[in-house]
Amino acid sequence: MLSERTEVQVRPGVEGDLDALTALYNHYVRETAITFDTAIFTPEERRPWLLSHPEDGPHRLMVATTADPQEILGYSTSSPFRTKPAYATSVETTVYVAPDAGRRGIGTLLYTALFEALSGEDLHRAYAGIALPNEASARLHERLGFRHVGTYRQVGRKFGRYWDVAWYEKPL
Repeated sequence: MLSERTEVQVRPGVEGDLDALTALYNHYVRETAITFDTAIFTPEERRPWLLSHPEDGPHRLMVATTADPQEILGYSTSSPFRTKPAYATSVETTVYVAPDAGRRGIGTLLYTALFEALSGEDLHRAYAGIALPNEASARLHERLGFRHVGTYRQVGRKFGRYWDVAWYEKPL
């Protein structure tokens, strides 16, 4: 169990994190509508995702861990917003926190580190989609400078129902 005093480190994600990152993501696939993936992944299936987030450039992966023993508490990413070339200065960002690590500022630490890492990149805007309802995520994004720009109604179907997605943007 994570205590309030647990030291947290944030660093770029590495290939050795793949199993733990896959397990964390699969929790959200199985248990929530936070992601619209509907089938769990093997680490090998997630490897291309991990490798698409190098330690430099506009598409990053930041990982929060405990110091010793090292346990993954969450991760944040910046990924291509869309594939067409004119979108190259925009990224889609996301943050996932381990279920037992919520409400301890891990999401804030991850996003802060991500935006610091991106500060020297040729980027103009960050976008984040939040499946609703998710008050904690909306508060986190607003606290970090995102503003709500619109909501896609009933855009995804998971667990036998339709979900709305609120879109947020942040100048970079």
